[in-house]
Amino acid sequence: LAPHCLSSKTVGGGYLYPQFYDHSCPKAQEIVRNVVAKAVAKEPRMAASLLRLHFHDCFVKRSNPNRNSARGFEVIDEIKAVMEKECPHTVSCADIMALAARDSTV
Repeated sequence: LAPHCLSSKTVGGGYLYPQFYDHSCPKAQEIVRNVVAKAVAKEPRMAASLLRLHFHDCFVKRSNPNRNSARGFEVIDEIKAVMEKECPHTVSCADIMALAARDSTV
């Protein structure tokens, strides 16, 4: 995941808005929604794990993370793999995590 995050580029002028990927990667939100829905259907607790990844593990800097804190990264990795096939080097890992966190709550 880390190499993908470091090498990914976001296309645009620096201003973010909800329709940011509508032209550069039109299926981005659909891809995230589908992968998250599949993961949550398989393991309902995954929704909470994805939310935790975004709102806790990404922002809290700790030297020794909780042993369960990496739960959900496999879903992010799957989303990133599908996204790279559809729109190479377009959607950032940060945006994937934000969309996954959003979709895990609805």
